[in-house]
Amino acid sequence: MAAEHSGNLIAGEWVKTSASFPVRDKFTGEVVRNVGIASKAQVAQAVSSAAESFANEVLTPYRRYEILARVAQILEGRRAQIIEDMRAETGFTISDCTGDFNRAMQTVALSAEEAKRITGELVPIQGAPGQREERIAFTMRMPIGVVCAITPFNSPLNTVLHKVAPALAAGNAVVLKPASYTPLSAIALCDALLEAGLPAGLLGMVQGSGGETGQQLLEDQRIGFYTFTGSTKVGEIVQKHAGLRRTQLELGNISSTIVFNDAALEVAADKCVNASFRKAGQVCTSVQRILVHRSIADRFAAALAERVGKLKVGDPRDPDTFVGPLIDEREAERAEGWIREAVSQGAALVAGGKRDGAVLQPTVLQNVDPHMRVVCDEIFAPVVSLAPFSDDEEAYSLANDTPFGLSGGLFTNDVTRALKAIRRLRMGTVHVNDTSSSRVDLMPYGGVKASGFGHEGPRYAIRDMTEERLITINPI
Repeated sequence: MAAEHSGNLIAGEWVKTSASFPVRDKFTGEVVRNVGIASKAQVAQAVSSAAESFANEVLTPYRRYEILARVAQILEGRRAQIIEDMRAETGFTISDCTGDFNRAMQTVALSAEEAKRITGELVPIQGAPGQREERIAFTMRMPIGVVCAITPFNSPLNTVLHKVAPALAAGNAVVLKPASYTPLSAIALCDALLEAGLPAGLLGMVQGSGGETGQQLLEDQRIGFYTFTGSTKVGEIVQKHAGLRRTQLELGNISSTIVFNDAALEVAADKCVNASFRKAGQVCTSVQRILVHRSIADRFAAALAERVGKLKVGDPRDPDTFVGPLIDEREAERAEGWIREAVSQGAALVAGGKRDGAVLQPTVLQNVDPHMRVVCDEIFAPVVSLAPFSDDEEAYSLANDTPFGLSGGLFTNDVTRALKAIRRLRMGTVHVNDTSSSRVDLMPYGGVKASGFGHEGPRYAIRDMTEERLITINPI
């Protein structure tokens, strides 16, 4: 278990709070830790400390590299405990938690290296008429100031690092508000940053609800940048309050993967099962809709059903479990209701559909209608729906017919078809012969339309979290 303190970090110190909330094991329901709720004064103090520290503490790029590299070493030394805490607070399987931890190690290592590579560019000012030969111009990347990171439950270490590590690598101060469902991984990270030598005040963490603590952070004008992962509805609130301040928003999605009639079906089925049901489907890029050519729809549905039938479901403490509970039993009840609604409207239940508490069996639906809620709203559960298409243009139209555009995938052995699909699909990322959920942490990751804007990926996040300053020198 993470160190026994309140979980609220201000000016380099873990402070006491008068109120707290329980963090529960998402499978057993047992309380594993009580975490403090920051008061309004403490939230304001965290921002004040960050702003003052940013103004007074100047870390060289190499020092930022040293601190972040040391963080990776510290976290690695606590691997077993962090993974166990993560399993309890998320309900994810041991395999999913191990995957999140391994990716987090890549994210912090990448951020450390990128801290040494922040650079501007030479501007060819002499190409303009009337300029002296001696005059030069160049750009520099400058930190913005205080970055507020508001993070989700479904990647409680890696996504937190995708926001905190690039912000620190860029020279900013950070105030972090993790998801109340999953604060323990974030506490472990902050402990590691302090131990690694990050100056007091450059990192603060406050616990509390989005409606109170989050709202107060949005209203604090001393914050210069917001990085948020969550629903589009909340993202709109963040952007409204940010005004002219900059943001990076990774929001909702209804991920589609297209399986064309020339695809390698066995490969596609294997990848789709993993991408649909890892973390119990609670990933922004989880495959929610599989668009399948009519000529292979039944074969593909049978291939999915066969694989789903072999998945072990239930206790995430069992190393063989592939699908554990959802983050809250109410979410499982909601998803179960959507499944029943779809079946009542004519969808065929190919696999799953049953619920036991917060555990929802991995579910495959076939012959869904585009207007059913299971395909036109983000379900965020282990449910995938198969929709048939007759030609390529219909597939593109179905995939694009959502307000969102985070990521998509397609399977085909025709390079010409793949190249056309890349241009026709309006999404932040298109994966060929992979699913919508494919991701490598060094790549730029962000969406279009109602899926938000800006990018994760340390190099690209640093670019977002810095200001470009033009410098000209004109010798006398």
